[in-house]
Amino acid sequence: MQLLSTLFIRLTSRQVGQDRFGNTYWEARGRRDSYGRPMRRVLYAKEAQASAVPAEWWGWLHNTTENPLPEDAPRRPWQKEHLPNMTGTAEAWRPVNPAAQRGGDYEAWTPGR
Repeated sequence: MQLLSTLFIRLTSRQVGQDRFGNTYWEARGRRDSYGRPMRRVLYAKEAQASAVPAEWWGWLHNTTENPLPEDAPRRPWQKEHLPNMTGTAEAWRPVNPAAQRGGDYEAWTPGR
């Protein structure tokens, strides 16, 4: 199905740009959404995962901005580099187990005791 979607998008849309992760962004030539705006789409470089779209392109893709934000704009010290959703990977965040921190004396609360 991914092959058919890719072929359809490439035949009916024009490429607007590409991000640093290899995702390409497309705008339909004739097809419009319910507000009369050209439909905007993304072809993912890897797995089709919505969190793989960086903030610079997210606004354009959702019609918040007319043009994508420049990727080479100076970054603020508080801005972090974009990371896709890491759930299910070795880099996923895992909370610290309180029982392991206290040496195993932790006992979960049970209602009605």
